[in-house]
Amino acid sequence: MDKLPPGLMEVLRPFLGSSWVVYGTNYRKAIFIFISNSGGEQINQVVLEAWRSRREREEISLQELEPTISRAVLDNPHHGFWRSGILEEHLLDAIVPFLPLQRHHVRHCVLNELAQLGLEPREEVVRAVLDSATFFPEDEQLFSSNGCKTVASRIAFFL
Repeated sequence: MDKLPPGLMEVLRPFLGSSWVVYGTNYRKAIFIFISNSGGEQINQVVLEAWRSRREREEISLQELEPTISRAVLDNPHHGFWRSGILEEHLLDAIVPFLPLQRHHVRHCVLNELAQLGLEPREEVVRAVLDSATFFPEDEQLFSSNGCKTVASRIAFFL
């Protein structure tokens, strides 16, 4: 969504609105998923502040994140949803933020990937993959910069 020109999303408005039937086709049960990186830095900041307040990442509520994400989208004139009737008419049912992954989450990804390859998990391989991953912020090294995206390609280096 953050890569689309503003206004382009308006073509989907009839499919998301109350009319449901467009050109003779019923879209009532259609599911539209819009993916965006907007608000990522703000989400990371909220999660970091929660951690510093000794709150688990799982304790962060959607209600805490929604205003932050909405501001990141609505204040960006280059975002596909900027000044969009889709947002103004509240045609989106849910916002699902993706929180940054911590070291133990990435560890699970490594173990999962090893299992998919039919390999027994060896602690030295798991540790090496984790140590090769990038974490932020620089001082605390709490959250994975790439999530689990690079895990599969890193495992081969340490087998």
